[in-house]
Amino acid sequence: MRTPLVIPLALALAAANAAAQSSEPAQDPEHVSWIDKVLNKLGASKQVDLSHGIDWGVLPGPFYNPEMGFGIGAAAIGLYKPKNAEEDTQLSTVNIHGFATTTGALGIGVDNNTFFADDSYRFVFSGALINIPTSYWGIGYDNAVNDANKEGYTRRGVVFKPRVMMRVQPNTYIGGGVDVEYDDATHLDRGANSALATDPHGTRVLSSGLTAHFSYDTRDFLPNPYKGQALLLNGTVYRRALGSDTDFESLELTYDRYFRMRERDVLAFDIYGKFNWGDVPWSMMSILGDNKHMRGYFMGQYRDKAMLTAQVEYRWHIVGRQGMVFWLATGAIAGNPGGLTSAHWLPNGGVGYRFEFKPRVNVRFDVGVGRQTKGAYFQINEAF
Repeated sequence: MRTPLVIPLALALAAANAAAQSSEPAQDPEHVSWIDKVLNKLGASKQVDLSHGIDWGVLPGPFYNPEMGFGIGAAAIGLYKPKNAEEDTQLSTVNIHGFATTTGALGIGVDNNTFFADDSYRFVFSGALINIPTSYWGIGYDNAVNDANKEGYTRRGVVFKPRVMMRVQPNTYIGGGVDVEYDDATHLDRGANSALATDPHGTRVLSSGLTAHFSYDTRDFLPNPYKGQALLLNGTVYRRALGSDTDFESLELTYDRYFRMRERDVLAFDIYGKFNWGDVPWSMMSILGDNKHMRGYFMGQYRDKAMLTAQVEYRWHIVGRQGMVFWLATGAIAGNPGGLTSAHWLPNGGVGYRFEFKPRVNVRFDVGVGRQTKGAYFQINEAF
């Protein structure tokens, strides 16, 4: 799903004011500017207040893009600690986000990371309900680069991914969970002649499986690491006996590394791959391009059984709550992992603006470009 471009009014006004206010002395509470009052009402605090259990912040804003038209998006960010969490355990986070547009695109999602006790246990959840006009080119690189294959449809989907992790060694976790994803392709532009209508898996696909997870993680704060590294392996077995329409397997690999350059500057590296085997439906193919990897590529254009991407990003803290990022990346798809060695590797790069909405929780606005493509994204937290 390509993330809609959102330009929050509060964020834009805050950016305009920040430079002027950064060199001024602290204002008397009775003379706080109206934009600061708005930001305070939305929860854009410089300190975390857990006195009420969860420190919430809400960020609304209008947006526009060619696929979805005009719309309104919003994100609610919560920082908290479970009752049994020790004082030095990192903050748990919950992110509730949604949008609606004039073209009928709408969606709501939840992402959560909860750290229990002394971080001995972790609960991770992501889920979403979506209804989005989008496009399909087919499977493989050759289909993706031929614009004659492009056909519009509406994707209706449900995603449900909970998992539990247990620490078995310092910074090392193992765990398990479930993965349930339902996709329904409707309003096919080419009707019965659509590639999706004639796909052997049909236009409605349910994929359900059990997951296994390994994590070696020394990051100091998951939403916005300043230092550390992470090796993440997620394997899933989808079976008809578990409710899935087809039998197949999936392996997801992530390696991230972070180097603190100045007080708050960070040089970050990311390698990400997703590999599938078996009877993989069109909806569960590895897809190149989203708001985290290969930003700027239309999500869904390049899809196949195997995908690998790599990116390097410099995160520059400018002043106060403001910062920028610059990244370079490359990625490829293939019918199997071995085919990636001779695949067509696509270029990617971009620049982004950062506003620290809450301590170490950034709002990001990224513009990415690639080969004959570009895209803009508004998100909460860093891309990786």
